[in-house]
Amino acid sequence: MSFESIYAFATSLGCKAEFDVPMCDYTTFKIGGKARLMITPSTDESLSEVVRKCKSEGVKPMIIGNGSNMLISDKGLNTVVINMCRPDAGIRYLGDGFIECDAGVNLVKVCNFALEKELTGLEFAFGIPGSAGGAAYMNAGAYDGEMKDVLVSCTHIDDEGNFGKLEGDELQLSYRTSAYEHNGYIITKLLLKLRPGDKTAIKEKMQDLLGRRKDKQPLEYPSAGSTFKRPAGYFAAALIDECGLKGVSVGGAQVSEKHAGFIINKGGATSEDVMKLIRLVQETVLREKGVVIEPEVRLIEKI
Repeated sequence: MSFESIYAFATSLGCKAEFDVPMCDYTTFKIGGKARLMITPSTDESLSEVVRKCKSEGVKPMIIGNGSNMLISDKGLNTVVINMCRPDAGIRYLGDGFIECDAGVNLVKVCNFALEKELTGLEFAFGIPGSAGGAAYMNAGAYDGEMKDVLVSCTHIDDEGNFGKLEGDELQLSYRTSAYEHNGYIITKLLLKLRPGDKTAIKEKMQDLLGRRKDKQPLEYPSAGSTFKRPAGYFAAALIDECGLKGVSVGGAQVSEKHAGFIINKGGATSEDVMKLIRLVQETVLREKGVVIEPEVRLIEKI
C-alpha cells in the first residue's frame, strides 16, 4: 500500500489531505492517537474516486463524521480516515416536508433548519452531538424519537466506489443500528420527511429537550454520549447506579456522577482507561444484576 500515492491522488482532486492527524482533535471523547492519513473529500464524486484509489492500494478507509460515538485507540490508526464533515456540507428544502442534507452536516444544524421551515418531527435530535450521516448509521434517538421516524432514504458510495441508495425497509433501521453498520457503505446524503408544525411549539420543544439534557447529562465533560445500549427490559444507567458505580474511575475516565450511563473524560483519559472502566462496569452489572450490557460507543482499536 502507498499512503503517499493516495495523498497525491486526493490532493489532485481538490481534497484536503493531511498526514499524522491526532484523532483526539476529531472525537467528542478527546481521545485517540494519530491517523496515518486523513482526507476530507471536496465533493461526493471525489470521495468516490478516493474510495476506488484506496481499494486499488489495498486500504480499507475508516469514515468519521463528528466523532461523537467512538473511542479510538491511543495507538492510532494505520489507515486512511475519511472526514465527511467538509466545509460546504449543506441542507436543502425540497418542499412538501422533505429535507435533503449531506452526511457531514451537524445534526443540530438540521434541527435548526427544520425549525426555520416550520417542520416538526426532528425535535428529539436537538442536542445529539453527531453528524446527520452518523445519526442515520446508528439510528440515533432520544426522548421517544429516533431517525427511523423521519428517515426516508440514504444515498451512499459502496466499497467499489459506486453510488447507490437504500430506502424504506432496505435501511434496516432498528435500535441503534442500520444496514450501513453491516454493509460498510459510506452514507453521503439523507432524505428526511417531516410534517408542518407551529414554529413556536417546535422551538419550545427543542429548548425543553435541550434543557433536560443539560440537567441530566454531563455535557461539561468530553464523552461519547451514552456509553451502553439499553438492555431488554432494563435501563443501563439505572443498573449501573444500583451497583454503586457512579463516580468510579480508572485513570482519567470516570462513570459520571451526574448520569451513570455516561463514561466521561475527566482529564487526560486514555483509550485504555475507558476500556478498563467499560469492562469493570460490564463485569459488575453482570455479577450483581445478572444482566449483560453492551457498549453503544464504537470501540476502534489500532488498525
